[in-house]
Amino acid sequence: MNQERAIWVVGDYRNYFQNRVTLQLLAKAGELAAKMDGTVCAVVMGHGVEEWVGEYQAHGAQRIYVMDHPLLSEYLPGLFARALESLARQRRPEIILIGATSFGKELAARAASRLGTGLTADCVDLYLDQEGRFVQVAPAYGGNLLAEIVFPRHRPQMATVRPGAFAEMPHDASARAEIIRLDPPAGLSGDGVRLVSCRRLGYQGEDLENAKVVICGGRGLGSRKKFKNLHELARLLGGEVGATRPVVHADWAEEERLVGQAGKHIKPRLLFSLGVSGAIQHTAGIADPEFTIAVNKNPLAVMMQKADVAIKADAHQVALALIRELKARGSS
Repeated sequence: MNQERAIWVVGDYRNYFQNRVTLQLLAKAGELAAKMDGTVCAVVMGHGVEEWVGEYQAHGAQRIYVMDHPLLSEYLPGLFARALESLARQRRPEIILIGATSFGKELAARAASRLGTGLTADCVDLYLDQEGRFVQVAPAYGGNLLAEIVFPRHRPQMATVRPGAFAEMPHDASARAEIIRLDPPAGLSGDGVRLVSCRRLGYQGEDLENAKVVICGGRGLGSRKKFKNLHELARLLGGEVGATRPVVHADWAEEERLVGQAGKHIKPRLLFSLGVSGAIQHTAGIADPEFTIAVNKNPLAVMMQKADVAIKADAHQVALALIRELKARGSS
């Protein structure tokens, strides 16, 4: 069978309404497929997945492979990796993309190993170069460099991509895709792992990648205690807190709040940048906010130059003033 010029996006629908990475990848796959005369395909595995088939159809998938079976009702990494391997060997896609979620990282690594191909993890960009090669861009050396990686021989080319790296296409209810329904491969079984129980965590606020308001704090705030005030400011503004690498290294904030090449990619409508110098490792994770307010004692800081409103002041004092004002307005 000739190798199909197809780009596959493996659907991660477990937290669909908060995590939109599969839709973001479908949009990017559409851009790439148009340049390589390929086909955008979604792969949906599970049980009772019709809702997600419809969503992926409305967001750019031209073909959808659906493996719907009770055996796949619960996610088991070995089981899903074997199913994906079998499908890929049969259909031979050019590229397989999976979101860099906990689900995607685990599944992609197992599937790539079984397929005998390479995998670029945590990509922040994807493109075709002038020779038509698929280039995967990922942070290297702790986020200090961006590596451009190509696979000259092995297929499929596989990559996991960070949520927020790309924008999703608008929902198009009139879109139609070719839907191919498949049974799990014969003899499919897990790897000896048995799921004992699982539960969904309660909603704990909007994820950082999709937050409309983000308050990013840097070392310029002065201390861990002062950084904690940003959580109160975020609560009052209905936003989320982000952090720079030095803040995370100083243990003022969790790794999950890191914004930049080696962390989360954000695209807020409103960005507060408080005590942030604006190193490239940080700004690479910020995709064109609609409005940016920067506060820093140094008027020449990069974030001050990028901001729509730049305030030369102590970032901690400005944060406290905003908190007082917002609380006063809320009580009046």
